[in-house]
Amino acid sequence: MSFRPDPLRLLGAAWVVAGGLVAAVTGPLRLDHGSWLAAYAVLVAGVTQYVFGVVQGVLAVRRPSSRVVVAELVAWNAGAVGVIGGTLARLPLIVDVSGLLLGLGLGLIIHAVRGTGGPAWARWTYRILLVVILVSILVGLVLAQLRAG
Repeated sequence: MSFRPDPLRLLGAAWVVAGGLVAAVTGPLRLDHGSWLAAYAVLVAGVTQYVFGVVQGVLAVRRPSSRVVVAELVAWNAGAVGVIGGTLARLPLIVDVSGLLLGLGLGLIIHAVRGTGGPAWARWTYRILLVVILVSILVGLVLAQLRAG
């Protein structure tokens, strides 16, 4: 078994580290949205993306092409950055567009892991996780609109 760097896992880990750094400076810098930003970076942008990389490596019947992986990376990470920027700037339209990018990234990731690879329990657990993520994205978009008033 050879090591093949997975960009989804690498960027996911980078988001987790960045979120940890934000959490470390939230108090001293008195960042209004610091705890939300840290949690979002770690959980949504980081851990979720890392898990996507792991699951694609284990459950995908075929490895996604480099083009598909790049599209996943761009959609997921641009969406995450946009949600953060739109939230901090209080621009719900940016949050909405970014949420659509997250949805696009999620769709690409779902498509990459279609089929019957891996054990059935793992496929069903992954599908349930995807539904939870999709619902979370939708709830986040509604909350952004409500906060904007």
